[in-house]
Amino acid sequence: MKILLSLTGATGDIYGIRLLTVLKQEGHHVSLIVSRWAEKTIALETSYTVTEVKAMADVVYDEEDLAAAVASGSYGIDATVVAPCTVKTLAAVANGFSDNLTIRGADVALKERRPLILMVRETPLSLIHLRNMTAVTEAGGIILPPLPAFYHQPQTIDDLVDQSVGKALDLLGIPHKLYLRWQGETS
Repeated sequence: MKILLSLTGATGDIYGIRLLTVLKQEGHHVSLIVSRWAEKTIALETSYTVTEVKAMADVVYDEEDLAAAVASGSYGIDATVVAPCTVKTLAAVANGFSDNLTIRGADVALKERRPLILMVRETPLSLIHLRNMTAVTEAGGIILPPLPAFYHQPQTIDDLVDQSVGKALDLLGIPHKLYLRWQGETS
């Protein structure tokens, strides 16, 4: 698949980095956008450098480059993921305010009826956030907040990250073994 992956400045850029790692391991083509605030968050929250993250992608675009290939539906991205997604980005996508490449890429996914996954990272949620989530969902996007599950008995932060990344992979139709799936109760 050809995936557009955007990392924004919300806490949790590790979700996008882990998704990028898995997509590349599985042989997918990844076009990457790292916002200037994501660069700061990566430095604050992870052991990765921005250079290391960008080196994992096939193509890296500047968030201000609205002439980039991924700004057009004719380029043929199969799916777009914003991980993590700030509520500012959510609001812009919900209202069609494409003032940077991340938002334009999301807009292209919606208009081309291709999968758009927003891993919105915010808590608590205001009514404005919820309405923006509803608008994106009504337009065909998928809101996937990276919320931890515990049925797979996570032992590390990586286990929690992998479960949320695995949910994104499920939505993309990409097989994985990042977490133990619910098996139901046993008698």
